[in-house]
Amino acid sequence: MSTTYESATADLLAALEPAVEPWLVRCVETACDRAGGVPDELLRRQAVEAAHEGRVWVMQQLHAALAVDVDAQRVNPLQVLREAVRFPGAVLSRAGVPAAKRDEMDQKINPDDVYALAPAHWNDIDESLVEPGIVWGAAKAQTILQRRRAEGKLQ
Repeated sequence: MSTTYESATADLLAALEPAVEPWLVRCVETACDRAGGVPDELLRRQAVEAAHEGRVWVMQQLHAALAVDVDAQRVNPLQVLREAVRFPGAVLSRAGVPAAKRDEMDQKINPDDVYALAPAHWNDIDESLVEPGIVWGAAKAQTILQRRRAEGKLQ
């Protein structure tokens, strides 16, 4: 049974909704831990507030980006999530948490991610996102391949 792009998108968005906020809070905790500290109560509250704001932003961005036809999409969901690290990053910066040590390649790929929080894979956010993320990617690829075949551009 094949999954349509629309249903795969709905499943991915439904899986992301509850996962984004806890991940963004963990980003603050992870950066503090790397820097050798533990977030105090004020920093925890700020992390939760920023995570809530970040989740709202992520979901708005994803709904807008994924509503565009697959041939016109220029942003993928992980890209949006990588950009979302600016929310915990701002909290960390205001708190004076030192930036992470990053290699030259990471600095080049993610220049604004000074705390090295950007996810490389779905499981960097939450294990529950692996399957819907892979299914979404496969459904998108299937949609594109079917169109190219119908256009006579693929056999």
